[in-house]
Amino acid sequence: MLALFSVLEAASQPGKQVSASEIAERYGVSAHHLAKVLRELGRAGLVDSSRGAGGGYRFSGNARRLTLMDVIERFEDIGARSPEPGAAHTDLGLAITRVLSEIDEIAKATFRSITIDTLLKLVEREHQAQRSPAAGASESRGKSEG
Repeated sequence: MLALFSVLEAASQPGKQVSASEIAERYGVSAHHLAKVLRELGRAGLVDSSRGAGGGYRFSGNARRLTLMDVIERFEDIGARSPEPGAAHTDLGLAITRVLSEIDEIAKATFRSITIDTLLKLVEREHQAQRSPAAGASESRGKSEG
């Protein structure tokens, strides 16, 4: 999750540097752990870093093409599930393993279908809705009155 937050923070501010300490503070995480995540994102070509005063991280990926799965796969092996010892030899254990595998496949397909750009647009719509709740109410009244 921290990798997703980091990519989204950087991608939400195109062309600007985002400091690691800012991200760590915002999400209440260890700056040391975040530095490891950001290094891996840099190796993946998703962020560029610059050191020194005013330094930080800048998104360098393509937000329209980069999916949540692309980021998640750098850090986690989704779906690499080992059956519980002994469970694979029972009908119930096999059934549960199959169901969990199907859930994993659905989750992976969902993560592959959502781009960073899509998620940023969703966040922006949420912000707009929070800033103008009266606008949504008046639109609803106008539709029901017409």
